[in-house]
Amino acid sequence: MKARLAASAVLALGLAIGATGCSMVTYQATTEHYDASDGVSITVGELDLRNILVVSEDGTDGNLVMTVVNTGEDDQTLKITAGSTTQELEVDANETVVLGGEETEPLLLEGIDAEVGGLTPIFFQYASEEGIEKEVPVLDDRLYEGLAP
Repeated sequence: MKARLAASAVLALGLAIGATGCSMVTYQATTEHYDASDGVSITVGELDLRNILVVSEDGTDGNLVMTVVNTGEDDQTLKITAGSTTQELEVDANETVVLGGEETEPLLLEGIDAEVGGLTPIFFQYASEEGIEKEVPVLDDRLYEGLAP
C-alpha cells in the first residue's frame, strides 16, 4: 500500500512540475518593451519622450505630437530637428508637456519631405546630453483630427 501511495505522490509531483515548469523555458512576450500606440518612444537623458508621431496632410510639413516627461530636478530645453526646422521646447523639472493635447499646440515641422504612412528622421537633444535620432511615423489626420498643419 505504501508503494502505491509513494508512486501516486511521485506521479502527481511529476505532473505538477511538467504542467507548471514550461514557463521557465518559454519565451515571455510580456517582458519585452513595445509601444502600444501609433507613435514611438525614446529616452534622452532625464527626458522621456512618449508616443512621438507627426501628423501631416501631404508630407511636406507636419505637426509633431508627443508627450515629454522631465524626470530630473532641473528645467530643460529640448531641441528638436526635423527637415529644415529646429524647434525648442521648454520642459520644467518634474513636469509633463503634451504637444497636441488640450493645453499645448503641436510643433510645426516645415520641410520634412516625408511620405504619409512612412517614417521621417527626427533628432532630439538637450543640454550636454548625447542626442538621439529616431525614425518617427508620419500619419494623416484621419485618427488625429484637427492636428494636421
